[in-house]
Amino acid sequence: MADSTQPAPPEQDLGGYELLLAVTGGIAAYKVATVASKLVQRGCGVTVAMTEAATRFVGPVTFQALTGRRVFTSLWDADERHDHSHIRLTEAADLLAVAPATANIIGKIATGIADDLVSTSVLSADSPVLLAPAMNDRMWGNPIVQQNVERLRSLDYHFVGPKSGWLSCRARGIGRMAEPETIIETIAKLLTATPPKSARTA
Repeated sequence: MADSTQPAPPEQDLGGYELLLAVTGGIAAYKVATVASKLVQRGCGVTVAMTEAATRFVGPVTFQALTGRRVFTSLWDADERHDHSHIRLTEAADLLAVAPATANIIGKIATGIADDLVSTSVLSADSPVLLAPAMNDRMWGNPIVQQNVERLRSLDYHFVGPKSGWLSCRARGIGRMAEPETIIETIAKLLTATPPKSARTA
């Protein structure tokens, strides 16, 4: 007899979809491990790209274990075919999500700067892009940051959060990254809006 105390397996509703999950250098990076894990459990293929600063908060080996895939941390992470990593990764992705999206990466994207793997991947993306901002409340409220956000919104970049709450600077305000469950559902909604690339090219 089956053990009725065991939880039912998660629904594989994201099977066939590919997500490029870009992690930048903010304290909220540790929460992104939950995002990666739960998406994989739902059948999504998750590949992680990290900035050098992000690796100071969460080690690449954590994401490698959760996704079962190599983690990319440099523009020079070419595979054995000597492909350019940022082009190869974005070609496969049905969605590129940046979490946490710091003020720095938002500014880079808004002004077309591509000086690391994550910023270059976003600029070469062949899919929708979702940003999950996370920063100090004064940074989020800075007019320059808000102008960058509005510019990206006008260019059809998607945003989830930030929310108001307790921040790492020991203050309360708007700038806290959206909760992993909210990010996961936003990703799922954006992915399932169209068939996966793998089905379109089959």
